[in-house]
Amino acid sequence: MSRIAYTVSASFDDESVRDEFIAWLEDGHVDAVIKGGAHSATIVKYDPEEPGNPFAAEARYVFSTREMFDRYVEHYAPALREEGLQRFGPERGVRFCRSIGEIV
Repeated sequence: MSRIAYTVSASFDDESVRDEFIAWLEDGHVDAVIKGGAHSATIVKYDPEEPGNPFAAEARYVFSTREMFDRYVEHYAPALREEGLQRFGPERGVRFCRSIGEIV
């Protein structure tokens, strides 16, 4: 069975909103995803000197199996995504992108 990488990337119009987002991840959201089935997680704050949006961050999660990830998506993700959108919606200049892949 292959492990699954699940990444949620976010870009922000404002540095303070990015920093608030990272604090929210650290203060419980990442723990909730792990409780929902992720094996581990990493938060990445992008280097502002890189080209593109200087205010960006991502959360990278690893799930032990595709079944664990699918269970997370069905049972946990809807409420967690809704909470994220309530706090960090497009009206605050936040854009999200999700990617899923098999770790080889």
